[in-house]
Amino acid sequence: MGKGKKKGAKAAASKQAQPAGVAKLPKKKCCESKSRCNRCPLRMLKEGTMPSGYTVHKRKLVTVEKAAAIKAAKQLKKTRKAGKAA
Repeated sequence: MGKGKKKGAKAAASKQAQPAGVAKLPKKKCCESKSRCNRCPLRMLKEGTMPSGYTVHKRKLVTVEKAAAIKAAKQLKKTRKAGKAA
């Protein structure tokens, strides 16, 4: 019984240490579990709790600028491929 009390006390202490207005940052990569954890980037993106300037690409956390660069490179590759086919 002693172990359960200590564990609960530690959990309560860690929750009190953080101010109420501070949000947790998402993980760098999704763990792909069916039940999403509290810091899952996919869950945070869906709920709208993702910090500004971040997004998810292939289950990984990336900045918005990097995501735009990835999208532009993909579009360029697609247009080059279409140009060669014609």
